[in-house]
Amino acid sequence: MSTVIATRGLAKQYGRLHAVDGIDLDVRAGDVYGFLGANGSGKTTTVRMLLGLVLPTRGEIDLLGERMPRAGRRVLPRVGALIESPAAHGHLSGRENLALLDAAGPGGSRRDRRRRVADVLDQVGLGGVGRRPVKAYSLGMRQRLGLAGALLRRPELLVLDEPTNGLDPQGISEIRELLLELHRGGTTIFLSSHLLAEVEQLCTRVGVLDRGRLVLQDDLAILTAPTGATVVRTPTPERVRAVLDGRVAAVDAERVVVSGGDAAEVNALLVRAGIPITGLAPDRPTLEEVVLAAAATSADRVERAP
Repeated sequence: MSTVIATRGLAKQYGRLHAVDGIDLDVRAGDVYGFLGANGSGKTTTVRMLLGLVLPTRGEIDLLGERMPRAGRRVLPRVGALIESPAAHGHLSGRENLALLDAAGPGGSRRDRRRRVADVLDQVGLGGVGRRPVKAYSLGMRQRLGLAGALLRRPELLVLDEPTNGLDPQGISEIRELLLELHRGGTTIFLSSHLLAEVEQLCTRVGVLDRGRLVLQDDLAILTAPTGATVVRTPTPERVRAVLDGRVAAVDAERVVVSGGDAAEVNALLVRAGIPITGLAPDRPTLEEVVLAAAATSADRVERAP
């Protein structure tokens, strides 16, 4: 599988502040890559370096197999991007803004340009907005317009920085479905976000940035794989503890974590003992638990450093 984004020792320093501190990203063709981290962790700085908008203090960047920023003129037309708040001319409509943006794009007849603009507006749910000026748009509508601009050139790689910012739950769901559709069509997506629940539903691979350092990078399926324990939900957790003496690893209200064995074996033992069960499933960590553990480990390393 070819590599779409690769960085080696990528760093950005502002005076004494290490905004990004020697990270090695590995984004492969076909990934929906979730780039996670708290506000101020260095995500946006990293995205801006990937696109040649900020020069790194040190390190290397390969985008679509070519060195950045040297190959920017060849590479960037194959990349769609939405970074921070999308820029637009407030007195113009969304359609007019996109027409201006498309004028610097791949060319074609006036009819082709109009069709491209209409298609991306429909994709992001702005097809019926009409001539309303962008200055009258809500934050969520502006975000949709920015995403439409990123899609104009039908990019091989889509780089998005907090693309659901300002959207309501329905809007977030619609953008998620759009991104999944683009992914099914062959687009590789690099998605910077702090919304763990959205990333967990959308991404195939994740990287976690903490205080400028990449503390975790792996396939989501590996990070959230079953632990080998079983989660039992029951109104009588103490009876489960009594029956499975020594195998109960944790009890949280009506949730009991049982180590060893498989779910079928645990179920058979509890049913035989007449214990009511309302739920039974393999134990697996959530993405939130994985991210918090990685950040805590990173903090511990920093505190122990001489």
